[in-house]
Amino acid sequence: MRYTEGRGWHDAEIKQYEPFLISPAATVFHYAQEVFEGLKAYHCADGSVNLFRPTANFARMSASAKRLAMPEYDEAFANKALKELVSIERGWIPESEGTSLYLRPNYIGVDPYVGVRAAREYIFYIICGPVGAYYAHGLAPTKILIEKVYTRSSPGGMGFAKTGGNYAASLIAGEEAHQKGCDQVLWLDAQQRKFVEEVGSMNIMFVIDGVLVTPPLNGTILPGITRDSVLTIAKDKGYKVEERPVSTDEIIETAKSGAMTEAFGTGTAAVVSPVGEFVFGGETITVAGGKMGKMAMEFYRILTDIQYGRAADSFGWIEKV
Repeated sequence: MRYTEGRGWHDAEIKQYEPFLISPAATVFHYAQEVFEGLKAYHCADGSVNLFRPTANFARMSASAKRLAMPEYDEAFANKALKELVSIERGWIPESEGTSLYLRPNYIGVDPYVGVRAAREYIFYIICGPVGAYYAHGLAPTKILIEKVYTRSSPGGMGFAKTGGNYAASLIAGEEAHQKGCDQVLWLDAQQRKFVEEVGSMNIMFVIDGVLVTPPLNGTILPGITRDSVLTIAKDKGYKVEERPVSTDEIIETAKSGAMTEAFGTGTAAVVSPVGEFVFGGETITVAGGKMGKMAMEFYRILTDIQYGRAADSFGWIEKV
């Protein structure tokens, strides 16, 4: 659907996937007015299709758009349109274990205007495609580089927004991490380079002295929907949860002493991704013998069982198509 200043949103339609024509001067190319989301549709054993918390995705997309001075859109209508799209394309939802249909809502400025201001014209669109199992070869722990040179976000910036610029800022660190044999980058705060924030495509969590610990939402990290889901499940299970700053010193000390029994990332793609090693300043620190921990496994099983309809959804997260 399109937005034109003075007219509002118009011409919503579902059509075949194909390139669309926009001006080389479009705002998205020059001033990065773009926000997006990522979620999945899951095929259930009874033949039904589940969406996991799409309402939360569209609410977060609205918050991201507001930060980039983009006009509001009707979240309920977008959710309805998403379900209609999935209904039409349900034949593309794979049925084998761990697979799904990935859904990517995107919202871009398309003014044919070179000048630093918010766009007056926008396109909102949703694309989809089948994806394979993230853990095709098992839940293998990852190796994470704690980044000391580059930073991703700072207070007052766009760290909480799901926008392409945040990911562009992470690419060089990610490439360098891969060259060092690491899977992902763990970002530190921009002011002191001391406190951890999030992994490249996930939020980060630790189990320290039996407590589930994760950095607080302070505007510099993405408010992950899987993050929120894990914290909700943890509290429901009676685990002690702390949202507080976590320093690199604490990571190293507790990992070495054994007080840290687990570390894992949370996100739409992997759901829960165990961390086996941290690399910091040339030193490699192993977490819990490099194996996936009990709590991470429990959260992974609970979430995927809800998503694929294998267990009852007591939290009201599933929306049927």
